[in-house]
Amino acid sequence: MLSSYRQIFAAPGTLAFSSAGFMARLPISMAGIGIVTMLSQLRGSYGVAGAVSATLALAAAALGPAVSWLVDRHGQRRVALPAAALTVAAAAGLLLCAHFGAPSWTLFLFAVGMGVMPSAGAMVRARWAHLYREDPAKLHTAYSFEAVVDEFCFIVGPILVIGLATNLFPESGALAAVIALTVGIVLFTAQRRTEPPVHPAAARSGGSAILNGGLVVLVLTFIATGAIFGSVEIVTVAFADAQGHKGLASFVLAVWALGSGLAGIVYGTLKPTNPLATRFFAGVVMMALTMVPILLVAGGMHGIGGLVAAGAALLFAGVAISPTLISAMALVERLVPAAQLTEGMAWTTTGLALGVAFGSSAGGWVVDASGAAAGYWVPLVAGVFGVLVALVGLPRLRAGVPATEPHEPAAQPVDLER
Repeated sequence: MLSSYRQIFAAPGTLAFSSAGFMARLPISMAGIGIVTMLSQLRGSYGVAGAVSATLALAAAALGPAVSWLVDRHGQRRVALPAAALTVAAAAGLLLCAHFGAPSWTLFLFAVGMGVMPSAGAMVRARWAHLYREDPAKLHTAYSFEAVVDEFCFIVGPILVIGLATNLFPESGALAAVIALTVGIVLFTAQRRTEPPVHPAAARSGGSAILNGGLVVLVLTFIATGAIFGSVEIVTVAFADAQGHKGLASFVLAVWALGSGLAGIVYGTLKPTNPLATRFFAGVVMMALTMVPILLVAGGMHGIGGLVAAGAALLFAGVAISPTLISAMALVERLVPAAQLTEGMAWTTTGLALGVAFGSSAGGWVVDASGAAAGYWVPLVAGVFGVLVALVGLPRLRAGVPATEPHEPAAQPVDLER
């Protein structure tokens, strides 16, 4: 199993940019939950906390593709560094306003400013695609590895944020996200020799990547996927709080990410021969179905036993995540031109961000209105919506991908920021 992963790091600089990319994308798993834990303590409302977190996600959805569009045309270093600087400045404003009790509208204003955060996951995957575009088997393994890194981020991030915010001071978790972004982007952009070349003329000639019909299907499906992520996150924090063990929410969410990470490790060593579009659709169906157990558990069990059962249900649910996201990133790489790859992958991140915005807001509202257990209806409804969208769009995905699939003899073969 490990030999497959060792092969992708044979190229010089791969370990360096992937390691730096891990640090740079940690804030994706930390920022939203950091805002929720901070504001739920300082303002006493999950509704406000979820709304500010949702605003950040919406801003990232609106501004993220534009930042990645610039990356494709001007290079990763020239765009990512100033974008990260703007993000850090806005985050500092948000933390200060939260700490000193500024009016709520200031929180939303600075959350919008944080939306220019560069998409580290898309930039890392663009580097892998540049290295292994002619070796699809290695590219499949590289995408699988990055999906595992994404999930590890979602294991470490929430634990770190909630642990800091509940044991030190409310703003400490979000502050850690700011530090991780600063260090990660600086280290990542310092890796110059593996940075993909810029193709401005080719990128301009094709218009925006979102004009691709298959990519539209992926983005719409990812909105549903993001709604699952955002709602499960905030509802699980509220559920743990209702059981009297709010600090354990990070461990329950970590188990969810662990299930996905383990599935991604195994999936990366496989050589699937069924069509990419079919694999993606099957994953979307599984994500929806695996939301049923957590709903049943939350409604029927309480106390520490309820949290243990919720963790077990989320471990099972996590198994469907990485394979689905890996297939999605592979579809993006095959649907859009190389000169638009960062933008194309950023659009999937935009879909996730939009979904997280809707999911976290809806989850917060349902929790405030009907209790934490009822909040788990939100990810189930989102999962069903995702299945319907993927089913309707399946012909477009199949039409946009060559008939000969990766790993077949005739043609030897991303998770993204929640």
